[in-house]
Amino acid sequence: MPTLIQDSQSLLELVQRIAPVAPTCAIDTEADSLHRYKESLCLIQLSAGGENVLIDPLAIDDMQPFAEYLCACEVWMHGADYDMTMIRREYGKLPPVVWDTQIGARLLGLRKFGLSDLVEHWFGVTLVKTSQKADWGKRPMTPTMLEYAINDVVYLLPMGECIVEELLDLGRYDWFVQSCEAARKKILERDENREEAWRINGSGRLNPRGLAYLRALWQWRDAEAASWDKPSFMVVNNKQMIEWADLLAQDMTISLPRHLQRPERLRRYEKALASAAALSDEELPEKIKAPRRKKDSAFEKAVDAIIQKRDAAATALNIDPSLLIARSVAESLAAGEMQPADCLLPWQIEQLNL
Repeated sequence: MPTLIQDSQSLLELVQRIAPVAPTCAIDTEADSLHRYKESLCLIQLSAGGENVLIDPLAIDDMQPFAEYLCACEVWMHGADYDMTMIRREYGKLPPVVWDTQIGARLLGLRKFGLSDLVEHWFGVTLVKTSQKADWGKRPMTPTMLEYAINDVVYLLPMGECIVEELLDLGRYDWFVQSCEAARKKILERDENREEAWRINGSGRLNPRGLAYLRALWQWRDAEAASWDKPSFMVVNNKQMIEWADLLAQDMTISLPRHLQRPERLRRYEKALASAAALSDEELPEKIKAPRRKKDSAFEKAVDAIIQKRDAAATALNIDPSLLIARSVAESLAAGEMQPADCLLPWQIEQLNL
């Protein structure tokens, strides 16, 4: 059974042991986003100074010593975007350096880069992933959950050593540095309080009346999810909301699923729709107009030239072409909307000869 730290004194003693000898650590996190309206950081897995431990932030009153340690050292993670998001949200900052084993593996040309794939690739160990969708906010956690959790971190530091060694051999270590720095910067710059978060993917096809219904549905769903203390997708998913908004804008009726047909829920739903229906044309949200792009033969030729250059370089390097440039970015460059330095890393510009 892995060590589980559940009180402030034990956490302080851990930090005092590892801080002087471990300026580099590896972490993973578990949250309850699949089970709660407002996700919480429920578990931190730590590997540092020869110790592999689990930290329970839900049980510990004072996490500050650990936050100070974490945000002063180099940290290895796997698929770090979500973990960095949780850390920034919890502590208001990030470690000065974050290395992502997933990024490193992709730069090496590995096509299977899930954690279990990489552990098997480098160490020949098959991880059991039975607790991926567990409710990490529940206490006590089961022995199976704890074993699953610790396995997500114990291999990260030695894996990092393998990745760095192979990247250096291939002359790609600088690519790794640039890519990890860019990923960290992206998290720091991300706006988590967008005023129009309801403009979800696919909403661009709705007319202004449809957008009004979508906004009302979003606000209604958010309130329902909060009252249930469940994730919003358990009320209704984004795709369904857009379909409903489109139908409502055409004065068509929709059939609600059974879990929304309880009288009090139905009243709140109808009130939300009535508020959108009562808006005058002047009060409707505006469609966001994307800049018009002249897609003539010259444009298509320029895009094809970048994509051909990308695919040839990716084949020669044996990496996924998307690591060099996404098609949407190639189109922006071809249209003259951006310059390479605005949207690409130095190593990508060099390999694409842009």
